[in-house]
Amino acid sequence: MTTIKINGMKCGHCSGAVTQALESIEGISEVMVNLDKGEATYRASSSVDPAVIKDAVMKIGFEVEG
Repeated sequence: MTTIKINGMKCGHCSGAVTQALESIEGISEVMVNLDKGEATYRASSSVDPAVIKDAVMKIGFEVEG
């Protein structure tokens, strides 16, 4: 499992949007968003480019740390 820090999530709608964005990426599964910690955890196949994940989160208005 991989965990990323996400800045800007403030409510359930935010965590739902991040979950949906990550689940829409081919090769991503088991997405869990922790609003309190500002994190998303997911399982990714080795073929998923981390830049694609970061881009998907940024497109919906949030910032990925790191």
